[in-house]
Amino acid sequence: MDARLPSACPVNRRHDDRKSAAASIGGGTVDPDIRTQDFAEGRAILRSDHVRQAGFLAEQVGKIGNATRQPILFLEGDAHRVQRSATARFFTPRIVTTHYRELMVRLSDGLIARFQQEKRARLDNLSLELAVAVASQIVGLTDSDPDGLAKRLDVFFTGDFHRPRNRVAAFAHFLRSQYRVLSFYYRDVAPAIRSRRRQRQDDVISHLIDQGYNGREILTECLVYGAAGMATTREFIVMAAWHLLDREDLKATFLAADENGQVALLEELLRLEPVVGYIYRRMPDDASAQAGAAVAVDVRAANTDPAAFGERPCEVVPGRQVSAKYGRAGLSFGDGEHRCPGAQVALQESCLFLDRLMRVPGLKLARAPSLTWNPLVTGYELRDAVIICD
Repeated sequence: MDARLPSACPVNRRHDDRKSAAASIGGGTVDPDIRTQDFAEGRAILRSDHVRQAGFLAEQVGKIGNATRQPILFLEGDAHRVQRSATARFFTPRIVTTHYRELMVRLSDGLIARFQQEKRARLDNLSLELAVAVASQIVGLTDSDPDGLAKRLDVFFTGDFHRPRNRVAAFAHFLRSQYRVLSFYYRDVAPAIRSRRRQRQDDVISHLIDQGYNGREILTECLVYGAAGMATTREFIVMAAWHLLDREDLKATFLAADENGQVALLEELLRLEPVVGYIYRRMPDDASAQAGAAVAVDVRAANTDPAAFGERPCEVVPGRQVSAKYGRAGLSFGDGEHRCPGAQVALQESCLFLDRLMRVPGLKLARAPSLTWNPLVTGYELRDAVIICD
């Protein structure tokens, strides 16, 4: 491990297909003491039973105290394994196919039909609408206005996350944050809780009610699932479409493949353009020299490690042969016990939507997206991508 923060391709700078590498120098909300530099190091940290979560509000959540349960994302050890096992049924490949595929198809068809009628659309808005609609079904946030829900979730994970130093500005920032949380709770979470107290459904909120979670605890879980299910999938759909529309050969390869082949190509793109660039962990408080140190697992560096992914690691290579022990997407969904449970959901909804979008006659990218860095999720944000069609 060392403290470097590479953005250039580790093998050949002239053959680097990554669109988001330069933005990753922005880092996150944690100032790490250690950064991993290759796949083996990163995976070892993520699979370790001795480290704990850091970054993405983990420190703040850890201060909640015993009166409120921590979100599943931030639990460790046996407590995490129990809750992860209990919620795994919402994300298995069989459940995704039988419960959510029809929804994904219907939503994708509707979005594409609207785009074709209007001839012009912002791709990041379409992907947001899709991602929120799918995630809300899984979580159970289905008793409020979908457009309003998307806007309320969006403000939590987009924008400036640095707290102002001026006291007046800091207090105003605090009030805005509290208003957003309360608005989300009373407009989206509370109606869903009331509905499911009357009649349980097959979703996360119903499960949490059965587990005895109170309203505040369910609110926190909904925010975490909202980030995982909405923010990351939204960005990847835009990024994947950007690559496909920039390269006719890549688009043709995608459209000629069956669904398994399409997912494989999307995993190759995700390996190259991980939405979450850094995953933070904190070393145990023991007697070692690294006790309590914050570690930044550099996902982008791990995913372009030639030892794991072979030659041309910074290029999009359809059909790249990757050992199963590395996975085609590398560490883009994390690894170990905290690996993203919604990976199957994200890949399938992205595949179904992009397959339909890429078949639209006369589809063109009229304006490439603007790219900025989000320090909360340590990932890129793509906005104002305009697509047009005949």
